[in-house]
Amino acid sequence: MTIASILGAIVIGAVIGALGRLILPGRQPIGWILTIVVGIVAALIGTAIAQSLGVATTDGIDWIELVMQVVLAVIGVGAVAALRGRTRV
Repeated sequence: MTIASILGAIVIGAVIGALGRLILPGRQPIGWILTIVVGIVAALIGTAIAQSLGVATTDGIDWIELVMQVVLAVIGVGAVAALRGRTRV
């Protein structure tokens, strides 16, 4: 892993996490760092699922993979927000 790939994962995770938060209705009581972490995890899992389903990797934007990543980010942000909401008193 190079510095460029790590920074790329952070940037992609931030974008995927932000899209997940924007799509999810309501207010989510999680910070931006946790949003980036959820986005990174969603991007990694979405890529793995897309590759296992045989979605071809192209030079351009892989729309099917991107949709999978954003859907997973919505689920992840919702789950983390629900868990964080329960722990607060």
